Order: sequence, then structure tokens, then C-alpha cells
Amino acid sequence: MRGNRFTAAVGALLLISIFGCGSSESDSTGGLEKDSLTIAALPLLDVAALHIADERKLFEAEGLKVEIQPIATSLAALPALKNGQLDVIAGANYVTFLQAHQQGTLKLRILAAGAAVAPKFMQVVVKSGAPMRSVRDLAGHTVAVNILNNIQSLTLNEILSANGVDPATVKYRAVPFPVMDKALANGDVDAVHTAEPFGTVIQKKVSGRMLIDAGQAPVTGLPVSGYIGTEEFVTKYPRTAAAFRRAIEKAQAVAADDRAAVQKVLPGYAKVDAATAATLCLPAYPRTTGSADLQRLADLMVKQGLLKSPLDVGGVILPG
Repeated sequence: MRGNRFTAAVGALLLISIFGCGSSESDSTGGLEKDSLTIAALPLLDVAALHIADERKLFEAEGLKVEIQPIATSLAALPALKNGQLDVIAGANYVTFLQAHQQGTLKLRILAAGAAVAPKFMQVVVKSGAPMRSVRDLAGHTVAVNILNNIQSLTLNEILSANGVDPATVKYRAVPFPVMDKALANGDVDAVHTAEPFGTVIQKKVSGRMLIDAGQAPVTGLPVSGYIGTEEFVTKYPRTAAAFRRAIEKAQAVAADDRAAVQKVLPGYAKVDAATAATLCLPAYPRTTGSADLQRLADLMVKQGLLKSPLDVGGVILPG
């Protein structure tokens, strides 16, 4: 009987140690519901802040351990995000993920901003000997874009319209960024709509020239990509999500103010050498996720038929 009482006492103490005051998982991780995150990241300039935060231990300062997994496309990582194998996708294309949210494929939450359109960050490039000299000369020609009916055609259509060109007169063809130089050199397309670092690289490879600064008005400042999670993730781990956002926003501020900090991390993940990194036209790195700018994007998507109905983006941005 004494043995039974002893066993019961030990069991009670174990229960207290597991469930009692001051012993929850959030307390053991410094107030966070979980302290380890798996981040899928594209090799794009858009995610420079992720690597700055990692290098400068900004995640550690928030009590987080982050594992970065390189991916080729954000869409390919969507199933893993939905089933919880990934916590965040870095550099996720807003157009694609806003569409997925409206279609019910994904209950989206934007944790932090990634990149926005800046002058010459996106470019329409032609061969140096091409007869085209202005935006209006694109009418009747074929332009390569990475993904059809996405951010590239959306922004270029706005620029075309602003310059009196009917977007319907331009034909788009899907060509992945890494092989756009070959498509242009072979004459498969008349021009390529690309983003850095590919714009600079393509111009060198095919002796090309920038026909259009695709970051010009009226699309300057338009959000392009961000750090994406799910509604389930932010509901289950609100303090963890907030900690992640704080770290990224600190790194975004560094990227916005210090070009050298961006150049330093690019060779390590974006497959560009230091010399090329020094010449690239960088995107804008928003310090916060502004609903006004994101709403502007969503409204343009509705206008061009990329969303079936108006979308209030306030519901997809992490509160706070």
C-alpha cells in the first residue's frame, strides 16, 4: 500500500510538472507556441531580408530557430504549406496566392511583405538590333513572361494602356526565367519581360538592351511577393507568427536602407556573383505590409480578370 501511495504521489508530481503553472510549451520556448520554423524560399532578390535576418541572428533574438529550404517555384510548395510540412513560403507571388485564397485552395495569411516594384527591377528586354524603340512598338509582338496571367502581364498591361497601346495586341508566351535568354536569342519571342537578376544577366548573354523599364508608373510600388502562411498556422501559433514578422520587418528595414547588406547575401542563395550583385536594380523592400498597396494589386487583378470578384485584402494580412 505504501508503494501504491508512493507511485500515486510521483504520478501527481509528474502531472503537475507537465500541466502545472509555468510548464507549458509556450513558457519553455520563451513565450512562443513553437520555436522552430521551416521556411521554403525562392532564389530571388525578393527574399534578401530572410537571409539578412538569418545572418544577423534576428530570428534567434526573437527566440526562433529557422530552417531555410530552397525551392524552384512557390506554387510547388503549396501542398506542403497546406499540410503543415512547411510553416512559411518566402518570396511567394501575391497574384498566385491571392487567386488560391479566393478559389478556396488555401486559407491565406500574409505574415510580412517581401518585395515591391521599383524602377528597372522588372524589365522588358530585346536584342540589341531589334527595331523596337518604345512601349508602343510592342504592339503585334510576342513577349515572354515567366507565368501567364500573372504579375508580369498584369504590370505590363497597365504600362501599355497608360501609353495608348491595347494590351490585346501583345501576345504573351510562358518561358521560365532561366531560359529566357535562349528564347530571345533563338527568335522564339520578340522580347522578354523579366526581373532582376535575370534582366542584367540576359542583357549580357544575348547583347540585349532594355526596351522598357517595367517598373515605371503606373505600377511603381505595386507589391510583388511576401512571406506567406496559412490561417491555421497563425491561429495555432499567433505569438510565433508575430515573432517571425518582427524579425523579417527588422531585416526589411536593413534591406531598404543598406544596399551593401543585400549585396552581401545575394551570392549565397541567388546564384549571382558579387560583381553582378553590385550592378543589379533591386526591388523595393517594404518595411511593413500595407493594406492600401496590396488592395491596389487586388483591384488591378479584378480589373484584368485575374480575380473573379473583389477581394478585401484586410482579411488576409496578419493583424497587429
